[in-house]
Order: sequence, then C-alpha cells, then structure tokens
Amino acid sequence: MTLSSCGWTLADVRTTVQTASDVLYIYTWAGYTDRDLLNKFQQETGIRVIADVFSSNEEMLAKLQAGAGGAYSIIYPSDYMVIKMKELGLLTELDRDRLVGLDQLFPQFESPSYDTDNRYSLPVSWGTTGLIFNKEQLKPAPEDWNYLWDNQGQIYKRATLLNDAREVMGATLRMLGYSYNSTNPKEIQEAYEWLAELKPAISAFTSDAWRSQIVTGDLKIAMGYSFDANEVMEESPDLQYVLPKSGSSLWTDTLVIPSTAPNLEAAYAWMNFMLDPEIAASLCKRLGFAISSQAGFELLPPEIKDNPTLFPSEVALEKSQGLIPIPEVADLYDRYWTRLTSA
Repeated sequence: MTLSSCGWTLADVRTTVQTASDVLYIYTWAGYTDRDLLNKFQQETGIRVIADVFSSNEEMLAKLQAGAGGAYSIIYPSDYMVIKMKELGLLTELDRDRLVGLDQLFPQFESPSYDTDNRYSLPVSWGTTGLIFNKEQLKPAPEDWNYLWDNQGQIYKRATLLNDAREVMGATLRMLGYSYNSTNPKEIQEAYEWLAELKPAISAFTSDAWRSQIVTGDLKIAMGYSFDANEVMEESPDLQYVLPKSGSSLWTDTLVIPSTAPNLEAAYAWMNFMLDPEIAASLCKRLGFAISSQAGFELLPPEIKDNPTLFPSEVALEKSQGLIPIPEVADLYDRYWTRLTSA
C-alpha cells in the first residue's frame, strides 16, 4: 500500500522535512504506536520517529509546564486535557489546509464539543471505561458499578480501580445518579464516602498492573479502559468487558501540536499519516483500539466492526459522558483522592 494511492502524498514533504529536521519526537500513551507504524512512517517520509510514553494526562501536562517537553512536535492528550491546554496557550491552532482526510471522520468527531471544528486537535481513538471481569469466577455477571459494593466479600482483595481520581470518582457519582463531572460538593463528598466503604475490598489503584493479574486469574475484576479490555480478552477466553448500565466515561484521545513544537512540517506529516484510512484500520486491527476514521472503519473485517467492546451501540452509550475540566472543584477532588488512596 502506498499513501499516494489514497490521496496521501507524504513522500512529497521528505525534502522539506529533512531540511528542517529528519526526526520527529512524539509524546503518547502506551499501546498507541509500534515498530511497524514507526517504520512505515519513516519509509514514506524519511522522518525517524522517537516516541516517549506518559501514563496520565496530568503527568504529560506537568512535564510540559516544567519546560521539559520542548522537543515534542506531536502530543496525544485526551479530550478534556485539550480544553485545558488550549486555555493555557500550550497548543498551535491547526492549519486545516495542510490536513487531508478530515472529511472522512465519523460525524461526531468532525466538530467535537471539546474542540469545535477540530481547531487544535485531531481525534485518534475513542472508547469507554468499564469493568473487565472473569466470567467463570463471577456469576451472575456484573452489570453496573454497584456490583463492586454489593459483592465485596466475593471480590475481596481481588479487584482493582484505576489510578485516576476523575474516573473513579466519576464512576461512583454516575452510579449514584449524578454527573461524571459533578461540581456539587455534597455529591462529591457522598461519592468519596462510598469509595471509602469499598476501599478495604480493593487490592490496588492501578491503570496498568491489573492487566497481567487478571489474565493469570489473580484478579477477578478490574476497572479499565475498553481498548485495554479488548487486548486482555484476546489472552483469555474467561474475560469479559461490561459497560455499566448507569453510565460511564466516553473518552477521546487526540493529536495536537504544542506551541513549542520544533518541527511543524513533520508534525503535519504525522497527522496526515494517521488520517489515512488504511493506516487507521491497520492500527485498529493490530493494536486493538477504536478509531475515529469512518473511512478506516469501513475497511475493518466484520468481527471487529461488530465488537461491542470497541464499538458499542448508541443505546449503550446513552448514559455515558465525556470528562470536562472542572477547575472550581479540582482541589476538592484532589483532597478526597489523596485521603482515599493514602489512608
């Protein structure tokens, strides 16, 4: 496959890019790149990619604000962090004339609420947050967040929650009938009190370590992201993912160009590369995350298109919400989170 056959002419920018720099530094999540992807990009453009990994949006932002992120020309923030980075003046407004394939995104990504008209970001992947569980060990199967509270004896010290204040507090708030993005101090306190009750049954707050533990059977249930669930389910037929009935978070991870980017030409080349439907489809098949490219989705085999973990129905998503910045109560969330995780 050549990119030019789909309207992508990345090879045309090779000379320009190498004049400026033939290296592109990107800052991304684990699992979003692999050697095949980086080699393909270098083959098409002559640009070598060096990828560094962050484990949370907050870690990434702290590095940028500390001045240690000046080498990066592409960063992968989540939707709510795009809003925050834009407000802090950390992003370059995108030149849409330099991008090919914006019209081939799913309609919901053409002008998302977190970034109207994709002025500062490009959606790369999306998904939900839910529960991954061993269906042989937990019967009946979990259907909602309240399962954790109702079955503490059965899951005692064999359950994990994400190491993410907004996700864990948000899930508890949603279970209680409140918004994932509640700014009501009484609701936030109530969510904390429920979590304090659950904590003795939780073995850890972790966003990564649960994966190997649930495959080996050491864990019975874990809170995790849909693309992680999809990956571990391939390793064990006993594992299943559920999107909680009361609702969950609906997240999008994006590409942005930081305002300090040293290699704009390479950054736009990477964005156009990732907009290529064939590249998007190959990433979905190889790395197992849901893509924002409708044209790429159409290239997927039926078994992936029909995978409800990656591509849940609109009905299943009705009660899910995207995270948004809530600076007016950020300190309150942080205080409760510190109390919960350090007690």
